[in-house]
Amino acid sequence: MTTKAELRTILKERREALSLGDRRAKGYYITCRLQELLKPYHTILAYVAKDPEVESMVIINCLLEEGKTVLVPIIEKETHTLRLSYLTSMDQLEPGTFRVPEPLTHEQPAPASSIDAVLVPMVGFDRAGHRLGYGAGYYDRFFEANPDIPRIGMAYACQEAECIPTEEFDARMDQIVTEDEVIRCGRVGDEVDDLSGANL
Repeated sequence: MTTKAELRTILKERREALSLGDRRAKGYYITCRLQELLKPYHTILAYVAKDPEVESMVIINCLLEEGKTVLVPIIEKETHTLRLSYLTSMDQLEPGTFRVPEPLTHEQPAPASSIDAVLVPMVGFDRAGHRLGYGAGYYDRFFEANPDIPRIGMAYACQEAECIPTEEFDARMDQIVTEDEVIRCGRVGDEVDDLSGANL
């Protein structure tokens, strides 16, 4: 059986093989699907992407323009946890831990209790909602402490694996958004909602 480390290498290579143009085109459809999916939610915790992750800046800007409340994570490297900050402008971001953009000099502490949904980065996924991350467990710890917040993974379709090896502490996603579809999985089943024919 393929180990997590081996699978992480394979799926990273798939993602990195996408050209910048491909990533932008696929990211457009992911953003369109997310806009529809996030309509019922007001306060969203969104990761801020670094290349070659699925771009999140556009959806964050859309959410801010719609008057929604956006939170972003700040990485606590020593404790492998995330602290949260409100974000009101992309100008507040600067390179932080692991080169991830963070509002380090504009931090506005925010409570996890206010969050309606979380947008989660991923290296890979399967249709049961299992997520392969970078291996440090930041989001797994966050969801262990906040188990009831809806979890929405963002990935390119090429990052799908037949089966992600899992451990007891690994958090499952409720939905995964790719350029092709919204996969409803997580803790409510594995039904797939194919929105490929939607007006995007």
